[in-house]
Amino acid sequence: MRPFTPTLAGRLFAPSVAALLAGLLGLAAADPLRAAEHVVNNVKELRAALSSLEHGDTIKIAPGTYPGGNHVVGIAKLTVEGLDPADPPVFEGGSNGWQFSECSDLTLRHLHVRKQTANGFNLDNGSAERPLVEGIRIEHVQVSDVGPTGNHDGFKLSGLRGAVLRDCSVTGWGGQAVDMVGCHNMRVVSCRFVGKEGFSASAGVQTKGGTSGVVVENCRFENAGERPLNIGGSTGLEYFRPLGAKHEAKDITVRSNHIEGSLCAAAFVGVDGALFENNTVLYPTRWLFRILQETREEGFVPCRNGVVRDNRIIFRRADIREDVNRSAAGIAPETFRFENNKWFAEDRPTASKPKLPTEETGGEYGTDPRS
Repeated sequence: MRPFTPTLAGRLFAPSVAALLAGLLGLAAADPLRAAEHVVNNVKELRAALSSLEHGDTIKIAPGTYPGGNHVVGIAKLTVEGLDPADPPVFEGGSNGWQFSECSDLTLRHLHVRKQTANGFNLDNGSAERPLVEGIRIEHVQVSDVGPTGNHDGFKLSGLRGAVLRDCSVTGWGGQAVDMVGCHNMRVVSCRFVGKEGFSASAGVQTKGGTSGVVVENCRFENAGERPLNIGGSTGLEYFRPLGAKHEAKDITVRSNHIEGSLCAAAFVGVDGALFENNTVLYPTRWLFRILQETREEGFVPCRNGVVRDNRIIFRRADIREDVNRSAAGIAPETFRFENNKWFAEDRPTASKPKLPTEETGGEYGTDPRS
């Protein structure tokens, strides 16, 4: 049982303000003497747990179906997890399944959200002017059937640093499976993104709004939107983190993924430096890659410095409208490098060599790399 301590100030002020006051008074962000474990078996107990949270608490939620629309603000070192990893609780409906604002050192695991009208999970730092939120881990979490149409994401992530998304899945979404706006030094590892008929998915993983230092690896993309990897994007200037950044994305790494279907393998969009390596690409339906510039504000760098190397790219020549689709202006295709890729046009092996913006070094053409 939690020891009795006065909590009047914490109840009178919003959690983020209370946390600020605690910092000014030199108090620890999480007091182990006050941290509690809440075991939740029904909706009433979930509401009670959410209304009494303190820094460092853990919520363990029993199997069952619960409503979405849950919102937590300003609680540090919080863990929300399924009580039984083999039978995760399901949060159905609502605008967002869960929203966490300014919740540093947050852990989410063994949860399932579905049928939200906005986003499955929405994690943010409050606003573009606020400090970035650090220390987030999301593991073994499922999102399904979000949208179905419009800009509605599986994971909407804004203003995070150092977050890890591991062993998660998104199946059926309207916008992006994972949408990062102004996120930094993050990893998306061993996740699965599967598009569904009737959902207007535009991208699988998107990195935009000044995002930098992201690694996407060992993931599986199956018909994951028009752009399975949208390396960059298009963002209103007021949403950039940091404000004033002059690139949509910078230093993005995409490696060792399986990418099947969709209009292209990946789109480089207003990015300043990206590495696409050791991926297996199967059957893009319109282009192999895209090099685009969608943000053309004063001072923005052209889309540049992409490296595509050591990939296995299998396609059907009859499906491809243009090997590398490019914007009419605002890009620097001459800065892209192509190295040691294996290209195979399954229906016309002799036409396997693609037309690239720069000459490839060490490429192989016409032999099935799967054999």
